[in-house]
Amino acid sequence: MALKPVILTVDDDPEVLRAVERDLRRKYGEEYRVMRADSGAAALELLRALVERGDPVALLVVDQRMPGMTGVELLERAMELVPKARRVLLTAYADTDAAIDAINQARIHYYLKKPWDPPELSLYPSLDDQLADWQAGYRPPFEGIRVVGQRWTPESHQVRDFLGRNLIPFQWLDVEAAEEARALVASLEQSGERPLLPVVLFPEGDHLSQPSPRDLAARLRMPTHAERLSYDLVVVGAGPAGLAAAVYGASEGLRTVMIEREAPGGQAGASSNIENYLGFPSGLTGADLTRRGVAQARKFGTEILTPRDVTGVRVNSQYRIITLDDGTEISARAVLVATGLSWRKLDVPGADRLTGAGIYYGAAVTDAGSCQNEDVYVVGAGNSAGQAAVAFAQYARNVTMLVRGTGLEATMSQYLIDQIAARPNITVLTRTRVAAVAGDSRLEAITLECADGAHQTLPATSLYVFIGARPHTDWLDGAVRRDERGFILTGPDLMPGGERPAGWPLDRDPYLLEASLPGVFAAGDVRHQSVKRVASAVGEGSIAIQFTHRYLAET
Repeated sequence: MALKPVILTVDDDPEVLRAVERDLRRKYGEEYRVMRADSGAAALELLRALVERGDPVALLVVDQRMPGMTGVELLERAMELVPKARRVLLTAYADTDAAIDAINQARIHYYLKKPWDPPELSLYPSLDDQLADWQAGYRPPFEGIRVVGQRWTPESHQVRDFLGRNLIPFQWLDVEAAEEARALVASLEQSGERPLLPVVLFPEGDHLSQPSPRDLAARLRMPTHAERLSYDLVVVGAGPAGLAAAVYGASEGLRTVMIEREAPGGQAGASSNIENYLGFPSGLTGADLTRRGVAQARKFGTEILTPRDVTGVRVNSQYRIITLDDGTEISARAVLVATGLSWRKLDVPGADRLTGAGIYYGAAVTDAGSCQNEDVYVVGAGNSAGQAAVAFAQYARNVTMLVRGTGLEATMSQYLIDQIAARPNITVLTRTRVAAVAGDSRLEAITLECADGAHQTLPATSLYVFIGARPHTDWLDGAVRRDERGFILTGPDLMPGGERPAGWPLDRDPYLLEASLPGVFAAGDVRHQSVKRVASAVGEGSIAIQFTHRYLAET
């Protein structure tokens, strides 16, 4: 049996150290081993011993003012030994500035002011969040789902992407690199089976051979069928806008179901670190934001169906009828469309054939570790491309950003531009596009075209594309008005001349986020001229619920 994960507290004041240890043991002693050290040097020695034994370290709670080594200095050095441990700094009121500086310097996750009495209010809630975040990324070595496959096959990438984006922990084993993977395949063959890769092995002892996302969802008992025939609100899409709408709708008493075609979180869910979201000065990953949003929505009673696609909507008196990809229907009094965007395909010969085998659209955080010491190419100039480049730069030998425009300033947040400039292994090539790709079973080379028409062919194994996002609105064709690119027109955009849209049946103007079909609302990136930021999507999702209440009151 594996040992409990460690919580380590460090303080040179014996009385404070005993108090912290006492409070930590009282709350977390059943699930964690609470250990202590009375100096930075002693803490580092203890951490080295834990790492050598393979013991997991979940949380460091370190005092700032210590002789010989400050808390910030200790956390910086500890980050090299236990990079995945959550780092919390204890500070006096006078040291608040030092704590804020440490957010960037030592990448601390949180700081707490002393005294923390009562711990139920001032200590435990913050540490609960930190430990939940650590647990979300913790991979126990002796249990869980294992995926055995080949890195360069689209089928293996699809399985890894599905599990990763749905926040399901798994261990990846490449048959070309891991002896354990080959042994597992051999054991299946010895039992008389000839498995098709990838094979997904479950801790209960069963496995699936080359499963589809729907197969995985069924085996993992993910809900794909609605519990009711009728709801107050159907939310289509589980990105930030959809999650916000589900939280606010369900918390205010609306019977709510949310339908997601791939995985909760949308494009934001795959972000390695969102640093400009209000209230998170250290930033948070898209996975963390998604996990918290999903938990919150479920807490208030939202049903979440995934993976499940919506294929149409029609009107039946006061109800809007949603049709799902299996032909079943769900009735709703109101609908919120928050289906977000998907990346446009690379329009060069051979790109489709190599998709999932070196060419990828978007990037999950789990992809970065697969590019250890490789050269990675990122196409795009928006925030998603910038976040991916920074994430890959932690593992790859070099990351090259391919930008069609003259720079990043017009399309990317300044904090990301600064981070890219500070990374010596990130190169930005402007006025450059991918003109061709080459490879048989996997990507082997790309050809770049510069502004002067010159071409250059380079060896390449990983190309990540973040260009020309398009909205998921084909299923709304004929139901609501959209612009020429497929984005949903809402509110004032439906009345450019001040007149209500043709066929509008109500004696009022469309609400701010309401589409041309009353009772259907749009929020987030799918809406015409929306602000493509996580915070604005969350805001629109919550605002849409207020208009939903008004509409329901009318009907």
